[in-house]
Amino acid sequence: MDEEPVIIKLTRDQAFVLSDWLYEVMMQSDKLDAIVPDRAVWSGIYAISGTLETTLPEVFMPDYAGRLEQARRRLLETVGSDEDDEAGA
Repeated sequence: MDEEPVIIKLTRDQAFVLSDWLYEVMMQSDKLDAIVPDRAVWSGIYAISGTLETTLPEVFMPDYAGRLEQARRRLLETVGSDEDDEAGA
């Protein structure tokens, strides 16, 4: 089996928001069991989470919540939000 690493590219905002979501799902709740019942998948999830945590200095900054909200807003402007979907329906 080929064990060559796979590289995933994310914007800084994508990485920051994903890191926060992974932390919430993995550490602050027992949601991971419900979302991903196949524990074999957890290996990749933990690897991604660990890489994000060690790569993003924002995770340890005192203004974390504000930075996270700004990143979320920028991403929602790019992909749209649920509110946009409901308004167009």
